[in-house]
Amino acid sequence: MAKWTPAHEAPEPLEGPVVATITGGTIIWFVLFLVQLPFYGWFDDHGHVWWVWTCLAGGGLGLIGIWYVRGRDAALKRHAARQALEESDASGARAEGP
Repeated sequence: MAKWTPAHEAPEPLEGPVVATITGGTIIWFVLFLVQLPFYGWFDDHGHVWWVWTCLAGGGLGLIGIWYVRGRDAALKRHAARQALEESDASGARAEGP
């Protein structure tokens, strides 16, 4: 079997408003849970109670996701600031010269 080699390099991942996206999705899951809650009896009668609990689980997992992406976003910003500081120190040292 021949080894597959990609024809081109993979593009860089797109960065967007990740924290806002995860927060919005989490809010939607909780809203769906709250909207379905008054109809719990109907869901129970028709064997669809899992819909209610899926929305609650989505909201709970969304809270974990918010915590994760906020930490990731903060780490990316710290890394970018550290790199900018190192580059400015390196360019300052070159400008002064020996």
